[in-house]
Amino acid sequence: MGFLSEARGNAADNAPLRPCRNHKYEENQSGGGGRTRTYEGIASGFTVRPLCRSGHSPAFKPRTSNGLRERLIARLWKVGGASSTPHHRAHRDKSLHKKPPPHAGQYRGTEKRHAHPHTPKPQGGRETVRPAPPFRRASAQVAVLYGFHAVREALTAKRRRPLSLYATPAAAARLEADCAAAGIVAKIVEPHDLDRRLGAESVHQGVLLEAEPLPALNLDTIESKSGLVLVLDQITDPHNVGAIIRTAAAFAVDALVTTERHAPELTGTLAKAASGGLEHVGIVPVVNLARALEELGELGYWRVGLDSAAPAALETAPLTSPLALVLGAEDKGLRRLTREKCDLLARLDMPGAIKSLNVSNACAVSLSLVRSRLHSGEP
Repeated sequence: MGFLSEARGNAADNAPLRPCRNHKYEENQSGGGGRTRTYEGIASGFTVRPLCRSGHSPAFKPRTSNGLRERLIARLWKVGGASSTPHHRAHRDKSLHKKPPPHAGQYRGTEKRHAHPHTPKPQGGRETVRPAPPFRRASAQVAVLYGFHAVREALTAKRRRPLSLYATPAAAARLEADCAAAGIVAKIVEPHDLDRRLGAESVHQGVLLEAEPLPALNLDTIESKSGLVLVLDQITDPHNVGAIIRTAAAFAVDALVTTERHAPELTGTLAKAASGGLEHVGIVPVVNLARALEELGELGYWRVGLDSAAPAALETAPLTSPLALVLGAEDKGLRRLTREKCDLLARLDMPGAIKSLNVSNACAVSLSLVRSRLHSGEP
């Protein structure tokens, strides 16, 4: 496109001219008497104005952008401006009045969604959202148990009253007879409901039971059957305590004495690790363990503390029934007062290169030795 331009002494007056729609360029020349001069494009016939000192056309305000405004102006100018020829205008009008296809506008803004062949269509055109199960929070009045064996033993032992049972269809079918005997109906849920309640890493096996806590025992109410009692000195790991309770249930231990503080809750992870043993071992929580050991001594129990550095070996140490086996934490062992309240400190002799065991494994080995010696009548 060509334009006429007059030479001027000023650099701004000699700036190239750009076409602008419906504008006239008025210039007062010296000695010209204020006359108006119009510059017309050769191809378009639109009046134009020269560039200003900033390099932009006065018809458009400069904006700092990513070039979108400039591209839009160029496109609009090309469609209806100077480069619009009769052929272009005819093609533009034909495309504007072209009849849209029959399916146009049906799925505006989104793609067509194909329904899953196995998913039933919702009634009334709306998707039905199933509400989340009304789980209870664990508290002093509500114990939460999960895992098939833990829940099944809680239903069959009948030492606590069940409140609500949530199970997947497969787990509910396996527990149908136990639920009928306990007088409770399972509420069917999905596995992700239990994951949301217990955590994605919990191995719930598709079942969760909300029940009342087990009744707490006192030292003077322990019913002596096997003559064995376990005493835990601040063992805080729920997996270890759960494994110890499972071992205690297997060896028919009469009771387990533990501190109220610095001890895991008798629910959740501990009950799962106990695998149902929690329902068959009496739990005696105490405030002061040293005082509880004194009371056990008054009740006639022979108190044996398990210590890896003890001078006597458990295989040859003198043992009498009833017996209280005292276990300490893996990192700290038995505390000073606990050691002082014991009648005897004994160790487990390990012939291999490793001289120590996990506390739950040491408990199992010790109970096996003690039970065999007491039943054989050895002193």
